[in-house]
Amino acid sequence: MSRETSLHGVHKGLGALFTDFAGWSMPVRYASELAEHKAVREAAGLFDLSHMAEIHVTGKQAADVLDFALVGNLTGVKPGRARYTMICNASGGVLDDLVVYRLADEHYLVVANAGNAQVVADALAERVAGFDAVVDDKSETTALIAVQGPKAVVILAAVTDADLDALKYYASVPASVKGHDVLLARTGYTGEDGFELFVDADEAPALWRLLLEAGEPHGLVPAGLACRDTLRLEAGMPLYGNELTVEQSPFEAGLGRVVKFEKPGDFVGRAALEERSKADVPRVRVGLKGAGRRAPRHGYAVLADGTEIGEVTSGALSPTLGYPIAMAYVDRAYAEPGTELSVDIRGRIEPVEVVALPFYSRA
Repeated sequence: MSRETSLHGVHKGLGALFTDFAGWSMPVRYASELAEHKAVREAAGLFDLSHMAEIHVTGKQAADVLDFALVGNLTGVKPGRARYTMICNASGGVLDDLVVYRLADEHYLVVANAGNAQVVADALAERVAGFDAVVDDKSETTALIAVQGPKAVVILAAVTDADLDALKYYASVPASVKGHDVLLARTGYTGEDGFELFVDADEAPALWRLLLEAGEPHGLVPAGLACRDTLRLEAGMPLYGNELTVEQSPFEAGLGRVVKFEKPGDFVGRAALEERSKADVPRVRVGLKGAGRRAPRHGYAVLADGTEIGEVTSGALSPTLGYPIAMAYVDRAYAEPGTELSVDIRGRIEPVEVVALPFYSRA
């Protein structure tokens, strides 16, 4: 039986079509995923992300335990700022990619993907041993709502006391939204400007409704997981289970920059990651641009002169660009932008070209 977020009843009232995602019943679309995608690119979309995990780490050594548990330098994050990072196993394999917010000197918020929520919570609970810090998983009582798109600022400005002009990208601030206390973060997963609002789960329905009402004159629409996937694909953002797996290190994924070997002390996976950073990565993550209307999909073979040299991890017909796009892992000899390859799309060989990521960047 799928779990339901505190907004499930609201979604039903809006006529959402649901899907099971990581054990949660989540809205995949409300009316048209293409219309929802377009709204986020041109106006704004409202997303329920309450299936994600919110794990608080507090105490005198909160920074130290996160520096040990994760690959990034969390001591270097200033209060009020956030960082994209990863948690790896001892072999250097990625357990999950994370966004970590430093809320105060001794207080961090770790946000994990829904499918890896328990894995991350268990790993942090194990790795805190010996540190003067406490790990507290507040996922059950926390809801997360996102407002994403070029009109997000004007929509939020009408309902919050926060100084949005002063809130930088990958930063957060405690705020009030029409009487609702939230943590307001300028982060997202769509390639657009926007905000994520952490709020007590029991307040989420009222907050959702007021944001929907405030955004309606500006073209905001409720948006589901289907358009979220095409939005993040256009922005070249990896999805755990597709571009990231426990079999890969951050280096295989082309995200070695998140591993901070220069930070003092040991961290889980350090030795293995140092070895993997020196090795020639056999396959690298690339963007593929197709012709026609048939889009490569996850698992499809990438070919060079009829020989398989890679595999598609994510693909779709881009609503914004109007042509097929995909991310794939290919042999590094074929990774140069401009390289002409092909994809086996259910028995039909379709031409593709290697292109630099992301496919889309906002102005």
